[in-house]
Amino acid sequence: MSRFITATDRYIFRLVLVPMLGIFVLAASLLMLEKMLRLFEFVSTEGGPINIVFEMLVNLIPEYAGLAIPLGLMLGILFAFRRLAITSELDVMRAVGWSYFRLLRVPYLMTIALMALNFAIVGYMQPKARFAYEEMEFRLQSGALGASIRVGEFNTIEDRMALRIEESRDDGRQLVGIFARVANDKGQVLSISAREGRFLANREDRNTIILRLTDGTIIHAVPNGSPRVLSFSQHDLPIDLPALERFRARGEDAREFVIPELLEIGWSRDSTVEERQSSLANFNYRMVEVVMMIMLPLLAVALAVPPKRSTSALGIFLSIVIVVAYHKINQYGESVAQLGRVDPFLALWGPFAVLFCLIGWMFYQIAFVPGGQPIGALENVYGKLARSVKKLLRRGDRRRGITHADDADDPYLAGESALRAA
Repeated sequence: MSRFITATDRYIFRLVLVPMLGIFVLAASLLMLEKMLRLFEFVSTEGGPINIVFEMLVNLIPEYAGLAIPLGLMLGILFAFRRLAITSELDVMRAVGWSYFRLLRVPYLMTIALMALNFAIVGYMQPKARFAYEEMEFRLQSGALGASIRVGEFNTIEDRMALRIEESRDDGRQLVGIFARVANDKGQVLSISAREGRFLANREDRNTIILRLTDGTIIHAVPNGSPRVLSFSQHDLPIDLPALERFRARGEDAREFVIPELLEIGWSRDSTVEERQSSLANFNYRMVEVVMMIMLPLLAVALAVPPKRSTSALGIFLSIVIVVAYHKINQYGESVAQLGRVDPFLALWGPFAVLFCLIGWMFYQIAFVPGGQPIGALENVYGKLARSVKKLLRRGDRRRGITHADDADDPYLAGESALRAA
């Protein structure tokens, strides 16, 4: 084993592992943070408990991990080889006879392990987590989680009661500023206002709950009669619970099926054409997202090595753009295949074949062409653009009287200074 994994391999493993874990956590956190803000707004609007937000976010982790794992793997390898290249350690390893394939031994072992993890996530965990998230959202909207009363708004219950609550405290246990208007079939109306109240369970009838009011007033209006006004220190108001709809069964969306179920539907003669197209499109989408990871180490190395005497970070930017753009293309290919416009295999594996050829050519340039740079043309354009921007900034600084230590090395600025002196 010591011959298979050397000290250099362990060194490369450490260089890859630290940024990979950091980027995975960062990417997942950024994706979840944006969703968290929307969920807080949604839950507060529906009047639900705050802890439901974190339960919904837990069900979103598998969804975001499907993108964060490939992105973290690629950037971890890219940062490791970029450090080796900038510190000239990569040149030393190449000089002693280590090829790029040999240097990628440990990164590929890590890739295979993460491919297995990602397959388990997209194949089995994502579908169940997606269904659980949809169910929780439905229950929140329907009031099954105790979120049927919205604070600060008039809420209609069973078309016979209007209820408004000014403020909710202690996770809904204490209600402040309550107004209720209750009508019956005989035209009698009760208008109730109370300083505070709380909901209590009704052990005798589970279809109703008790709203116990404290320190309030009741105005009882009857047709063709004078209203009566009553004050109370405590009053129990029964509220009929609306009938809750049952959530749909799992499987209305192909993304809620696990891999064996997708294959069973896609190959079954009893399934409709739409069901087969949707299942096969989703199956090929999941597979191509996992298989694509096998090319990420080659892409990372091709973009990690900058030109000699350069520390350009253009490769980092391009790597992120390529992975995210390919992910979006796969999503578009899946949606088109589900509509039956394109064959699912062609819509998903066609872009993979193009990316496979592109990455293969880029890796060949860096590994087997002396002095080869797969993005050399882009590096030149990027370098010229960076120098032009730097010159403009330096000229603006000089007009404001700000000088830099290396201004004398710039021939344009030196000539401008000479003309001013003359």
